[in-house]
Amino acid sequence: MPKHRILIADDDKELGIILEDELTYSGYDVQVADNGEKAIALLQVNSFDAAVLDIRMPKVDGFGVLKFIKEKFPAMKVIMLTGFADLANSVKSKEFGADEFMEKPYNLEVIRHTLDTLLAQ
Repeated sequence: MPKHRILIADDDKELGIILEDELTYSGYDVQVADNGEKAIALLQVNSFDAAVLDIRMPKVDGFGVLKFIKEKFPAMKVIMLTGFADLANSVKSKEFGADEFMEKPYNLEVIRHTLDTLLAQ
């Protein structure tokens, strides 16, 4: 079975590396962008099955990337991450089409399980 391709967009480079390592170890093919502009550039030249997006990033925020994904790749699964988990961000994530909304610091096992579940649908 081919590996699922995951895009991670997070301006916290250390978190991006940890998540990349964990998901690669779990059998995913992972690419990381450290801002929304780079994430959109990667989306234009690669196909991904899912994206894990930080909400607050420089250049283009997670919502901007989410809007781009849902316009161009409506079937792609998206998990939004934030250190600022308030109701407004949660509601906005759902309104823009995110599949899941998670608060930082997150549990790597929960993210992996959530991806496994979303991609099995």
